[in-house]
Order: sequence, then structure tokens, then C-alpha cells
Amino acid sequence: MRERRWETTAPLTFSQALAVGDRLLAIGLKPTAPANDVICYVEEWTVDAPDDFDQLDPWATEDVTLVQIREKWRGDFFLLAGAYHTVYQRYQNVGTYCSISHPWRIRDRLALHEQKAMLWLGFRHTHSFIRIRLQTGEVIAPGETRGDSRRVQWLDERRAAFLDAITALELPVDTGIEKEAVTLTPHDPSNPFFCSWPDAFGPCQFEYNTSDAYEFLVPASQLADTYAPEPAGVRAYLTGFSEEALAEFQAIEPAARLAYRCSVHCPLDELPEILDAIRPDGRLYATLCEFHTQDLLPEGDDASAIIGLVGSHTGFGIEIRLNKAPLNEDAMAAWLERLIGYPVVYAPLPAFV
Repeated sequence: MRERRWETTAPLTFSQALAVGDRLLAIGLKPTAPANDVICYVEEWTVDAPDDFDQLDPWATEDVTLVQIREKWRGDFFLLAGAYHTVYQRYQNVGTYCSISHPWRIRDRLALHEQKAMLWLGFRHTHSFIRIRLQTGEVIAPGETRGDSRRVQWLDERRAAFLDAITALELPVDTGIEKEAVTLTPHDPSNPFFCSWPDAFGPCQFEYNTSDAYEFLVPASQLADTYAPEPAGVRAYLTGFSEEALAEFQAIEPAARLAYRCSVHCPLDELPEILDAIRPDGRLYATLCEFHTQDLLPEGDDASAIIGLVGSHTGFGIEIRLNKAPLNEDAMAAWLERLIGYPVVYAPLPAFV
């Protein structure tokens, strides 16, 4: 789901970031103690070779994915995806996963959605899939009413954008609007079909699955072609493969940059050690505290809030995510600054990384 997100405006030391937990404890919340175990999410950790992951050997890890990144790419998506599929077939098993992302362009000029959208073509053990995601100009979460005056326009745009992709891919999926929300319905109700990542007016993403591993190679390439002639940022996500397999994937286009993402189990106070291991480009995130805003704002709308520690090459910081804003827009930043003791700025996460 797309959350409302704020972050601190200047780097903090780790001690300063941890002290935010003490501040939250003093007002009756239940932050994680420094010695307690957390799940630390690592992303964008650039490496020279797959075995650089050994730097995280002191900790338990899971969901390890190697991302091969191509910036300003102008190649043939059909040939690239076909090459990944060929290697995938040699190494596939129940635990392997491969997908390739590429932007596509919505034909109609939209006011509330970005023209740039994203597709993922993926391969799993028993099926392949196509995933389509839209990006909105602003985040309006379920339960918020500030976009209601534009609801009809939101719905028309969202339905048109999804229909654009569905038509290009020739998917047996109907679009509609029911109960003031966009609906997507496959012709065959037994077919695995998922809608997720919603905002207030329906899904921002859908995923259509098929047992035919080749079904989407050509349609996905045709959709990717709508982004031409602009160079594209293309990423391949590889999970569960041996180093031998990763080397074959890398041979497809050796110039691709390599980056890891994963989850690390560790005590909260070991985050500086993990940040040192993933320098210079890696980023990390761990939850510090979760609460309902009505615990602190009984007069406001109830929202679920998560306060987290983030780390990057600049140092540490604090981020706050809420499933909706419990106060008026002009009061949110000031309240959050009083809560954590540092200036914050509204900072939605990118949709396509």
C-alpha cells in the first residue's frame, strides 16, 4: 500500500536516532529497545560480484535478491527477457524467482497519474506473470477524503490507464467502476489474479499469471516499446539462485550494475555495523515503533503509524509512515516534529524501485 511518508531533513548520529526511542517511551509508546532483535531491510547495496554478500555472514539473512541494473538502456526488451528466460529454465526450482522491469508510457495525457508506468515480466517455478503498476501524482490513502472532489476524474483516469495496458497485452480482463472504485476482473475467475498497492480509489497494480512460460514475452515487449525512443531504466531481480546461475545471468550483459536487497535479523544496536558492511551505496531500514495515532491524538482521525530508523551514506535518520494523515495537511509536519524532536519533510517513496 502507498503510505504517507515523512523523513528527517538532516543526518543524525546513531545515538541521536536511538534517542528518539527514549522520547517515544517517555510519552507512553512502546519503541524497540536497542538490545532487542529487529528485521533490518537492506536495499540498493552495490557490489562488484555476487560473493560480496559474504560481508553479511555474521547475521542471519533471508529474501536475498540480486538486482542487475541498467540505466539509460536502449536494447531490445524481447531479446533481453528471452535471454533471462533461457538461463532461468536451466536453474529453476521451487525457490527461484526471476523478473525484469521496464517502463511503459500511457497514451492518454493524464492529470492525476504519471504518464510513465512500469511493467514486470516474471518467471516462477510453475508459471510466468505480467505485473502492471501505475504511479500517481500524490498519495491519497484509503479513508482520506481530501481527494473526493476529484474522485470521478481519478476513477476515469485509472480505468483508462489500466485498460491501455490490458488492451496492449491482450489480457482477458474487464475493467469497471463499482461503488466509486475501479474494478479489474479476469474472464476466468480461477486464474490467479492479484490487485494490490491501493490508494483511495482502487488498485495501483495488478498481476496476471499464466502457466505458459512464453505467453507474455512478445506482449510485454510491445508494451515496453511504448516508452521509445527515451532510454529506459531496466532492472532484473534474481532470487534463490546459485553463484553459478548468477554468473550466467550476468553474462547476458556484463556491464549491468549489481545491487543486493535482503532482510537481516539483528539487534537494533547493531545497525551501524550493518551500515558499514553495505557502504557506500547501501540503504537500510528498521522499525523503531508502531502505534495508532489516536493514542496520542484522541480528537483526530485514527491512523496506523510506523516510525523507523533509516541509514545511508549520509548517516542515520528517522522516517514516519502513516496509512493516512490523522490531521489536516498543514498541521502534520509540525505534529511529527514535536513527536520525534527533529524537523521533517514530506517524502513519498518512489513507486518503481
